[in-house]
Amino acid sequence: MDLKEIRIHGRGGQGAVTSSQVLAIAAFFDGKKSQAFPYFGVERTGAPVEAFARISKEKIFLRQHVYEPDFVLVLDSSLVHALDITKGLKKNGLIIINSNKKPLDFGLKGFKVYCLDITKTALEIIGKPFVNIAALGAFAGLSGEVSLDALNKAIGQRFENNARIGELNKKACAKLFEEAQKQK
Repeated sequence: MDLKEIRIHGRGGQGAVTSSQVLAIAAFFDGKKSQAFPYFGVERTGAPVEAFARISKEKIFLRQHVYEPDFVLVLDSSLVHALDITKGLKKNGLIIINSNKKPLDFGLKGFKVYCLDITKTALEIIGKPFVNIAALGAFAGLSGEVSLDALNKAIGQRFENNARIGELNKKACAKLFEEAQKQK
């Protein structure tokens, strides 16, 4: 089975859950099967939050927590040292960290680690540090699991009531997609 599992780490209020939902919708637009679901601990702003997505070409029968992700997306780099973001991550798994640091600065061995300054891009394009959707551009560029076109369609659907914000998120995604492709 070609099932791919994604775990997204963020803080309450950063939109990790929305990220997983938009990612699942994008996979659907690419003709794949998908799931998205959150995991909450303490439900308060700033508390660590996990969200998950599954993507497959075949029907997904699994209905459980993601224990061994193929990909980890970290929306807040302070979480790298606050919790074990590599827990269960498959060998040579891909980690994307929202950071202006170098991957080696995080000391995560045995994984493919990429750092992109998603916050900087979000501030430049959106005008606010909304990194959750922009991060999906980096994910698409590095993983190849969803296309930028499908991501744009999913963003358009998610932000159909606020087309201006949707367009800004599409621009941020496109920029991060390009940056990610250069790092690949």
